[in-house]
Amino acid sequence: MTKLHAPAGALLQDRLKALTPARLKGMRRGIEKESLRAQPGGGLALTPHPAVLGSALTHPHITTDFSESQVELVTGVHPSPEVALEELTQLHQFTYRAMKEVGDEMLWVSSMPCDLPTDETIPIARFGASNIGRAKSVYRMGLSHRYGRRMQTISGIHYNWSLPDVTSEQYFALIRNFRRHAFLLLYLFGASPAVCSTFVAGRQHELQPLAESTMYMPHGTSLRMGRLGYQSDAQASLAVSYNSLEGYGASLQDALTRPYPPYEKVGIRNPGGDYNQLATTLLQIENEFYGTIRPKRVIFPGERPLHALRERGVEYVEVRLMDLDPFETVGINAQTMRFIDVFLLHCLLSDSLDDTPQEITELKHNQHQTAERGRQPGLTLKRAGREVPLTAWGAELVAECAPIAAALDAAHGGTQYSETLAAAQAALLDASTLPSARVLAAMAQDFDNSFVQFARAQSQKTQGELQNLPLSEQQLARLTALTEQSIQAQRQIEASDTLPFEIYRQQYVSAERLGVPGREAAHA
Repeated sequence: MTKLHAPAGALLQDRLKALTPARLKGMRRGIEKESLRAQPGGGLALTPHPAVLGSALTHPHITTDFSESQVELVTGVHPSPEVALEELTQLHQFTYRAMKEVGDEMLWVSSMPCDLPTDETIPIARFGASNIGRAKSVYRMGLSHRYGRRMQTISGIHYNWSLPDVTSEQYFALIRNFRRHAFLLLYLFGASPAVCSTFVAGRQHELQPLAESTMYMPHGTSLRMGRLGYQSDAQASLAVSYNSLEGYGASLQDALTRPYPPYEKVGIRNPGGDYNQLATTLLQIENEFYGTIRPKRVIFPGERPLHALRERGVEYVEVRLMDLDPFETVGINAQTMRFIDVFLLHCLLSDSLDDTPQEITELKHNQHQTAERGRQPGLTLKRAGREVPLTAWGAELVAECAPIAAALDAAHGGTQYSETLAAAQAALLDASTLPSARVLAAMAQDFDNSFVQFARAQSQKTQGELQNLPLSEQQLARLTALTEQSIQAQRQIEASDTLPFEIYRQQYVSAERLGVPGREAAHA
């Protein structure tokens, strides 16, 4: 692989020149941000999703993730990081107004959860009485049986990104490179080096005690993306290849239709008739597949995501490994977003060899190494069978990104993209400036090394900042109207349901709805 580097740089330059400023300006991004609702003392809020926020089933921008206590805020698609952040901030302001009406709760600013109650006490999100609403709750019940509820309370930021006129094949090439180089994002932006000990109670782990109720990894960057986070033995058996839409679709279809004995033991229903899960297959639905990045396509109502991808191709990618930054009011800032933009363009424009089973194993190793000990001096990662220092490989990637940042600066005016790269270069030279190091330093300095005390103080600080920001009458009226429309939309869905839920469930998980593999070639 190293032999390719010299011509690869020239190739990247040629592809970059072919990108017109108009196409670069056509880049779009949107944000999905999850946060737990927490009580003033730092415990999980066990109250329902505030009714004044509208219907979690149908609201386009304010919903819940796994738990009823886990708010998810979703922006539209925007031409600049600043405009996306403006919408995300307004959604936070509106959410805080609603939360203030029902009690003194705050949004937890860390990816790793607050002080958690026993597993069965963590409330699963509820979406009403419709078939689609029930299916969403049953899916989450399935997750709780399969992985435990604690793991599902981890929160993060998903970054949705697209560029005009990119084919499915090119998006898959981007995804392969992203997976190769994802360690750099974990190193630069990981912000979860410590956890509350309630999170690991009764579980095997390699964490070290730091204070009475805090566990950590001294050089950890993102425990959320390490072995503690979204991992499972069942999914470890999935070596999904990203070499083509056809191959990706086939491996997902296999996981969605292959019976998995431990899940067959759990069963679809319990003896009392309540639903345990949607299916007994390795994955219940596509969203259960945990990846650092996903190919995505907007789906039609009731359509399966895999069917949409097979029928109409990849529309955008969803980056899924970003931690919430507890030092940022809404969990992410414009500079970080600009780095992701440059990074994704680099992944798109660089040569992208097909992945192999050996490489997929190496990438998993690199992810865990970086997540759990990324700031360790001299840490090496695996690249094509050889050990490479993380910081040297990272510096090489940042250097290769320089012409991309320059092209984006030329298209948009200013030097903000180049400044973003300079900040990344500096962080590779001084690990103490990284969010993960800053979290541990702040915990040590002011909070007796207590993770919960630190995150609670940061949550209260951002709560105050957001509550004090002005929200115009217009903005308030628009968001209030969306809330009311979402409640009406849920009522209409519930009123129009005619199928018994069991028939709906069987139809929804049927293999026929995943798209007909034989027809892919005709639609390519």
